[in-house]
Amino acid sequence: MNGSLIRIRVPATTANLGSGFDTIGLALSLYNVYDVFDLDEPGAYRMEVIGEGSAELSDPESNMIIQSYEKACEEWDMECPGFTLRCLNAIPLCRGLGSSSGAVAGGVMIANSFRKEPLGMEDLLPLMVDIEGHPDNIVPACLGGLVISGVGDGRLRYVKMPPPPEDIFAVVAVPDVRVRTEDARNALPKEVSMGDAVFTLNRAAILAASWAAGKWENLSWAMDDRLHQRFRAKLFPGGEVILEKVKSVPGCLGAAISGSGPSVLAFAKGAPRGVAEAMCRVFREHGVRSRFFVLEVDENGVLVEGGCR
Repeated sequence: MNGSLIRIRVPATTANLGSGFDTIGLALSLYNVYDVFDLDEPGAYRMEVIGEGSAELSDPESNMIIQSYEKACEEWDMECPGFTLRCLNAIPLCRGLGSSSGAVAGGVMIANSFRKEPLGMEDLLPLMVDIEGHPDNIVPACLGGLVISGVGDGRLRYVKMPPPPEDIFAVVAVPDVRVRTEDARNALPKEVSMGDAVFTLNRAAILAASWAAGKWENLSWAMDDRLHQRFRAKLFPGGEVILEKVKSVPGCLGAAISGSGPSVLAFAKGAPRGVAEAMCRVFREHGVRSRFFVLEVDENGVLVEGGCR
């Protein structure tokens, strides 16, 4: 733990998987690590950010980890000690890979480590969802794996699905452009037709059933939708063509915009390099630099070491 009092590791997440809009999320083997050192007076924070977001996340007053930490302490009527926080960030910002959910999970888990009797994840998740505003990223970030989740009647409900085979990889292409979540939300229509709703509901049901049953050959068809991707694809270069081009690459099981974009996720069976290169080639053809990650599904979710009870 490098001498830290608390270490928290949070995985990246990809939400929607196409047809599972605001419902399906998946944890990936790309991580932010938060180390807590040197307790201080309430409200006194020092931060060091290494990696993604180092130039813009170092102000404690605007950092979502600190905001979530204080929100949790307020919720539990706890005095909030200050501390030194070091963030080792590998999750890209504003790229549809759950960086904000990682910060929310980190802040709440730090606060939970200060409780005399820490709460279990089942009790922590509703607070995290309330802070984040929706469950599709934060729940898989905490539980790991593929999770289907929703909120209704004031209650969070979720189901974690079985893991995929070891030879299936998640390939993520991350272009050198950003899409703000607010802009991605504003790009969506206020109403959709009954036909588009039924189309997407059908695909989402087949997607969940195919994942559970191991029918991976259905993913390409089941990850299609008419609720969000065709609108969000217009927000970044190459977005309107990349999904169809990547689906035709040998070994690609299916592709979707990751979260609200602009990253693109594809599932690959066996050797994933051809899929990754095809994704980056489309971005390059549209004048955008990109990088790719070949990732596995993270089945553990957030991990916490140490504590200050």
